[in-house]
Amino acid sequence: MTATTHAFWLAGRQATGEATFDVTSPWDGHLVGRVAVPSDAQVEEAVAAAYAVRDEFAATPAHVRAAALDHVSRRLAERTEEIARLISAENGKPVKWARGEVGRAVSVFRFAAEEARRFNGGEAQRLDTDPGGQGRLALTRRFPKGVVLGIAPFNFPLNLCAHKIAPAIAAGAPIILKPAPATPLSGLVIGELLAETELPAGSWSVLPVANDKMPALVQDERLPVISFTGSDKVGYAIMDSVPRKHLTLELGGNGAAVVLADWASDEDLDLAATRIATFSNYQGGQSCISVQRVVADASVYERLLPRIVAAVGAQVTGDPSDDATDVGPLVSEDAARRVESWVEEAVGAGAELLAGGKRDGASYAPTVLAGVPDGATISSEEVFGPVLTVQKAEGEAAAFAAVNESKYGLQAGVFTHDLQAAFRAHRALEVGGVVIGDVPSYRADQMPYGGVKQSGVGREGVRFAMDDYTYERVLVLTGLAL
Repeated sequence: MTATTHAFWLAGRQATGEATFDVTSPWDGHLVGRVAVPSDAQVEEAVAAAYAVRDEFAATPAHVRAAALDHVSRRLAERTEEIARLISAENGKPVKWARGEVGRAVSVFRFAAEEARRFNGGEAQRLDTDPGGQGRLALTRRFPKGVVLGIAPFNFPLNLCAHKIAPAIAAGAPIILKPAPATPLSGLVIGELLAETELPAGSWSVLPVANDKMPALVQDERLPVISFTGSDKVGYAIMDSVPRKHLTLELGGNGAAVVLADWASDEDLDLAATRIATFSNYQGGQSCISVQRVVADASVYERLLPRIVAAVGAQVTGDPSDDATDVGPLVSEDAARRVESWVEEAVGAGAELLAGGKRDGASYAPTVLAGVPDGATISSEEVFGPVLTVQKAEGEAAAFAAVNESKYGLQAGVFTHDLQAAFRAHRALEVGGVVIGDVPSYRADQMPYGGVKQSGVGREGVRFAMDDYTYERVLVLTGLAL
């Protein structure tokens, strides 16, 4: 079967290398596209170009950067269906979720355009609060730390590339984007749209390099900022290898949904079960904030559990290109085999399998487990698959403690109507975000997003990423009549 060979983007222009690799569908294995691979010399050219243009790009007028970002936002919106189908083909994501991902990327570039226009306006501070500062004024502005190396994962192949590249352009920082090897085509589309703008040559590149080529890029001193989304193992290996660089690491979690005693009506429990079932399985469970754990108050547990099992059973699995499909395959058969082995381990240790537990190639059936022992892998690690565990807690304090027992701390959801309980949750839960009245899977792309403990360091969300990519520089003016 023949397929289009996709060029990569080197310092703002199309380029091809001597080698290619194939991108195949995790659903049925068909060839989605063939991607050109940059040579070592071409990677060096991209890095050198980004480093050389860094001062020019930092000084580029805000309206130029904002116009480019607005353009990408508009073009993504115009091509929503085409790009959604591409995401679905290379990732296995149901097309209805892929459309949502395109919509989010449209917003990310729009937010970045807005921030480019208002960011770095400068903050004035009078210094004559002490006698030695009389006649002096401090003006603080933010400037880019340098070239950004953005490393994106496979699970949101368009939107998480957008979260790397859009804030960098908005802040005036050149960026080299490395999309995931399994899903490079969506990231290359961003390059295609950026090439239609008037950004300086060298200010951006999209390089689908192999993972084994990354250590040299990570170590390169011309790339002082690294933004990585992926596994904690890889993220902390990067941190250990370059302790003096500035890193933003979004490393995932095992998100918990807490259902408190006051969330007790039939309507409440039906809503919680539906939201939990949907967001434990959306994206095939391959989301850092998918629901992996449910912690239910003992007073509602027996009524909630069968509702969750029924709602999970109602999820439609199958061909991701079908609008009716809720749950498609995982990114690879190896990923599905790993999930399968973790479930089998938990069941073998005494967990009760209430739904699912079956694998077919790269697909794994939406699964519910109860009574999972504390020592089971699936109770402590990020499953990154359509698997949900349910446990009982004796009261609010015990429920919050169960959430905090995790080594991860990305986001948590708390189903409660009690405003005081909401504030107690916000204080008690050791996570980067607490969502009240819903699952932990809600993310607005403009809000600060990131975690604590082994969920990483730093924050994404357009303006917050721009803060990460820049530093404050103070200008002191003297001899002023204030």
